[in-house]
Amino acid sequence: MWIGSPLRGAFRLLSYVTLTLVALPIYLLAAALRIRPVIRWMPVYYHRLVCFIMGIRVRVRGTRSGTTPTLFVCNHVSYLDIEVLGGLVPGSFVAKAEVATWPFFATLAKAQRTIFIERTSGKTSASRDEMLRRLNTGDNLMLFPEGTSTDGTRVLPFRSALFGVAQLRRDDKPIVVQPVAIAYTRLDGIPLGRYWRPLFAWFGDLDLVPHLWQMTCLGETEAVVTFFPPVDIDQLGDRKKLAEFCYRQVSLGVQAANAGRDELLPRLA
Repeated sequence: MWIGSPLRGAFRLLSYVTLTLVALPIYLLAAALRIRPVIRWMPVYYHRLVCFIMGIRVRVRGTRSGTTPTLFVCNHVSYLDIEVLGGLVPGSFVAKAEVATWPFFATLAKAQRTIFIERTSGKTSASRDEMLRRLNTGDNLMLFPEGTSTDGTRVLPFRSALFGVAQLRRDDKPIVVQPVAIAYTRLDGIPLGRYWRPLFAWFGDLDLVPHLWQMTCLGETEAVVTFFPPVDIDQLGDRKKLAEFCYRQVSLGVQAANAGRDELLPRLA
């Protein structure tokens, strides 16, 4: 069923493309000149502007880790997660290798120094090594350990293999890991139920272009982002226990946001 305003959608897409065409050359020049403050913070403000253009109002619960580097692990609902999380965290994303083949969006991903993960067994170690290298140089990384996007109602079990990077030690201290939950909860102030969440959740066999067009035509969306207290592998024991702990935290955050019940959450920093 079609809902929304095509005029609103056209205006948003035009504004998005204009912003991107203006910002991208500036960012690439700063990257070529290695101007670190611009490289670190310009993507954050770009993503915030995109959220504003697309009518996404972000509500934050908890406190983002101030430690650099931090490995942020988050559930994955939609391509919108990049804008929402990227507007809150200075850092780079870890994405599946297919993203590197997408027209236009691949250019943006590469500009933000996204790490593309090959899921074949022979190439997983190379991806992990690149993550280790980037963390060791002080870059925050944002990881979606489900391995795919979902309908936004539940969280898939986290794959523990890439949590092995949390074993890296800097100055004899383990890498900080912060669980993060993202949920799209309201449209024009009205709570979204299971039936309407696919308006924002992009998963399964949904085609990207029609889904993106429908989403841009909608009204104001609320996205709830929950930052749980940071942990590290020394506290949990090993990568599998760390992955399971983060999965439970993120699942709780998604459940609480979808239900509109903050009291379900533990005390957040």
